[in-house]
Amino acid sequence: MGETRTLLRPIAVLLALCAVAFGFLELAGEVREGETQRMDEWVLRSFRTPGNLAVPRGPSWLPAAARNLTALGSFPVLLLVVLAVAGFLALARLWRTLALVLGASVGGLVLMLVLKRTFDRPRPTVVPPLTLETTASFPSGHAMMSAVVYLTLGMLVAQLCSRWRERIYVIAVAGILTLVVGLTRLYLGVHYPTDVLGGWLVGLSWAVVSGLVARALRKLSLGLRSEVPDAEGAERTPGPG
Repeated sequence: MGETRTLLRPIAVLLALCAVAFGFLELAGEVREGETQRMDEWVLRSFRTPGNLAVPRGPSWLPAAARNLTALGSFPVLLLVVLAVAGFLALARLWRTLALVLGASVGGLVLMLVLKRTFDRPRPTVVPPLTLETTASFPSGHAMMSAVVYLTLGMLVAQLCSRWRERIYVIAVAGILTLVVGLTRLYLGVHYPTDVLGGWLVGLSWAVVSGLVARALRKLSLGLRSEVPDAEGAERTPGPG
């Protein structure tokens, strides 16, 4: 029974990844053909005051809060997060985990730049943006890279946790950060909802693949297995790296 569950789990994950990849391709095709434009513009207008699209809905402090929160998905903040985590992993001599974090982050950034250049979608003009952006619109870089960094780190940290409650908490925090960043892009009027959704789909896929790679390497490498707690929660002695 246990062997069957062990076999079915990666198969289910791979099927989910295929579904997400198919969803992104379908979404990208609809965006390129302009099929989503009317819905995209309607959503952005719904965040603004009727009769004056320059004024966002909500209390007066919300636009400033949205600008502050959207910075959680900006390149400087994400770079600081990755460097901080990398510094900790280097001090702890967890070299393989460090390589995974850096590889996933840099690879995700390259993929995001390639996708933006490929689709080259103009930024929204249906509402006045509340912050200045100059890059292409699809997919949302903030949404995608926040998913790449926060979800990848969340999955790696969750694999270090010995109790399921800790794993759920870590993944939930990473997911909430990613969700908040994407929503702020809509509120600020700098991305269409399909831009954000596309960024989430690609970022989630990238994070899951990174987590699977980390899990596979941990099982294949005795040195990497020694860096994490065992299934019963007993802490093992760190390997030499």
